[in-house]
Amino acid sequence: MNSTWWKEAAVYEIYPTSFKDSNGDGKGDLRGIISKLDYLKDLGIDVIWICPIYQSPGEDNGYDISDYYAINPEFGTMEDFDDLLKEAHSRGLKIMMDLVLNHTSDKHPWFIESRSSKDNPKRSYYIWRQGVNGLYPNNWESYFSGSVWEHDDRTDEYYMHLYSKHQPDLNWNNDEVVHGLYQMIRWWLEKGVDGFRFDAIAHIVKAKGLPNADNPQHLPVGQAYQLFSNLEKVHFMLRKLNEEVLMDYDIVTVGETSGLGPEQALEYVGDKRHELNMVFQFEHMTLDSASNGTGKWEMRSWTLLELKKIMSRWQTTLHNQGWNANYLGNHDQPRPVSRFGNDREYRVQSAKMLATWMLTLEGTPYIYQGEEIGMTNVSFDTISDYRDVETLNFYEHANLQGKPGDQTMAAIRAKSRDNARTPMQWDDSAQAGFTAGEPWIKVNENYKEVNVASAVQDPDSIYHHYRKLLALRKKHKVFVYGEYKLLLPLDPELYVYTRTLNDERLLVILNFFEGTPVFKWPDELKSASRELLIANYEQPTEEDKNKFTLRPYEARVYKLT
Repeated sequence: MNSTWWKEAAVYEIYPTSFKDSNGDGKGDLRGIISKLDYLKDLGIDVIWICPIYQSPGEDNGYDISDYYAINPEFGTMEDFDDLLKEAHSRGLKIMMDLVLNHTSDKHPWFIESRSSKDNPKRSYYIWRQGVNGLYPNNWESYFSGSVWEHDDRTDEYYMHLYSKHQPDLNWNNDEVVHGLYQMIRWWLEKGVDGFRFDAIAHIVKAKGLPNADNPQHLPVGQAYQLFSNLEKVHFMLRKLNEEVLMDYDIVTVGETSGLGPEQALEYVGDKRHELNMVFQFEHMTLDSASNGTGKWEMRSWTLLELKKIMSRWQTTLHNQGWNANYLGNHDQPRPVSRFGNDREYRVQSAKMLATWMLTLEGTPYIYQGEEIGMTNVSFDTISDYRDVETLNFYEHANLQGKPGDQTMAAIRAKSRDNARTPMQWDDSAQAGFTAGEPWIKVNENYKEVNVASAVQDPDSIYHHYRKLLALRKKHKVFVYGEYKLLLPLDPELYVYTRTLNDERLLVILNFFEGTPVFKWPDELKSASRELLIANYEQPTEEDKNKFTLRPYEARVYKLT
């Protein structure tokens, strides 16, 4: 067991635009975050991951950076950031920055120069190609729909953008680009930040020659992830980044690496790889998406057997070899209680069950703002209420294809990234206490029932369940380092596993649905003494020693000796 602070930490993700507004302009800011540091400390988290706050035109909510060294004025000033860093550190909280190294904004000075002429010294800072027979340079599809290529009239060439056309991809084959990024990273580390979440880091290397993807249907563009995701040279680049910059600091690093399994993940996070501390895996995030190439917007039903198989592979493959990053929600995903729980009849119970699951797995837990009070998906009436560029592109693309509007809106209400981006619900006052002005995106209508103020006052709330779980994780090392073993792998309703560290053992029992299945104690555990550490229902005074009936979305964690 290799103990480190970041393995024992719990991370809280803040999407600053929607967290807390301090000046009434309708958008969250750094002063707003500072005002809530005591709340976060009381919750029991250790690290605050802040989504991009750099200078940006905001085409993709800050993930299009135009100046890595400047704070977006919407969030405040560099002095405000320095105060945030100081105030967080004084409370024992660490700050993890969100850093985009795959692409910049098209307003970044590098790109402005790059597109100015074919012979500009910074032309090769980005990926430029001529069209082929009047068509795109290749047939790769963007994550945000359409081609990855955008024609630029200035030089009659195309530049690559895996995401929005306002986010041109950097050319990591250019040493000047790489060293410029190194210099910037070291600048932030010298300022005192405690780590980075590297956005889209799996895409920094593209297939040599940029070949076409297989296209049996002869479509203008098609999915080509295998040609720009997790290629071998990515690992060379990350090891070099570690050797030249990161290893000089005691920090945490996590990479966004879609499209891989746990065996591939070990190439990033293996103890001897010296690349990243952990990665976000996406296998469980695609369970409810159709697998026929239509992407996340076409939904399918998922089963608990599928979920258990995925999560158990990650838990067992990485044990003693690498480290997991455990999450159910973030700024790009729907609200967990709406996706994996029941946000109608059993919102509180299912949110507590999901929290119990995430905080009893091996790995660093990530809590996204609002999860600790059970915030839900939003259901806006019209597309005009949405702000997310991916959502708006999907809506436009679906319209052009003639898809029924009600089906399109149903998909958006289930999967839009704006589900996670509605303002944090602090209290039941106007605009949920988020702002004194008009919010940049509407507040979820359920804020009068679902808010921090009421949750803090209710000792049986989701918020206090999180506090208890986080406290248990600090008290018992088995929560952090214990080996995971799945029990009842074929049970369609119950997710049951043990965590074992030396002579410490936990038994975690989760009812994932609204049924009432019976749990029978396994023979090998019947003789063990049992101490109930936490549950999301009041427990009966007397219960059969060998079996019991679980209530909808019930969760129990026992310490066995």
